[in-house]
Amino acid sequence: MKFKLIAPIAALAATTALVTFSGPAAADAHTEAATPALEDVLAHERRDDDRARDEHRNPAETLAFFGVEPTMTVAEYGPGGGWYTRVLAPYLMPAGQYVAFNQDSEGRAYRTRAQEARSKAWTETFKNGIAEGMGVDADDVMAFETDEMPEGVAGTVDRVLIFRSMHGLNIGNSADAVLKAARIMLTDDGMVGVVQHRAPEGASYDDYGARQRGYMRKADVVAIFEANGFELAAESEVNANASDPANWERGVWTLPPVLATGEDDARRSEYLAIGESDRMTLLFRKAD
Repeated sequence: MKFKLIAPIAALAATTALVTFSGPAAADAHTEAATPALEDVLAHERRDDDRARDEHRNPAETLAFFGVEPTMTVAEYGPGGGWYTRVLAPYLMPAGQYVAFNQDSEGRAYRTRAQEARSKAWTETFKNGIAEGMGVDADDVMAFETDEMPEGVAGTVDRVLIFRSMHGLNIGNSADAVLKAARIMLTDDGMVGVVQHRAPEGASYDDYGARQRGYMRKADVVAIFEANGFELAAESEVNANASDPANWERGVWTLPPVLATGEDDARRSEYLAIGESDRMTLLFRKAD
């Protein structure tokens, strides 16, 4: 694992869709909780359709860098299709706590009424999806929007994880609200782990900040966190991809898994050979 410490870290060692699971329940709610091994979670049959992306998303190395342990309380922002949820929920729920949270659905603009209805039903849909797949009660799944944080959550979360979502928060002017909620949730020594598509060296803000390409400059991500009371603690190259020039006209969605230019694009084999995007992996802590 390659990472760089920005400052000493005592704790370091330590659009929404239905999340679907398949296969046997990950834990028996009526037996004593046991801490699962991450390698067993990653090898489980529920991830048979997900595993091909492991080489690009490096879940074991990424979670190790973020210092995630199975007894922790960990909150995932905007789980979406649930790729990381199918790792985190089975890993954490037996002995720790998995939390999902999303931005306030009332404060967003929608293209269609159907999109609005899906967004506003997110909490129930998400909880029911996990409950069905893991054989647990939906009431035992914690999921909420930032304006409806349950009593007792403040100051209890060890890690907040934000995977490939900062560009959407930035372009939608939602980053401040989400990071404010994250800071409230976190313990005093809690940290925020971020994986984000990375803009090329020397990229201009006009091309990679004001314009939605999916990629962001590291300096802009750090600035957003600093404005919300965080500081960069460490960074890793575990999700780097030097083969991605990150300058696609159609943005990050040109590459897998989206492949937005379609099957007839003559360069499709090139995109597949490159794989998923070049990503920065950053760890933030509360600033004094």
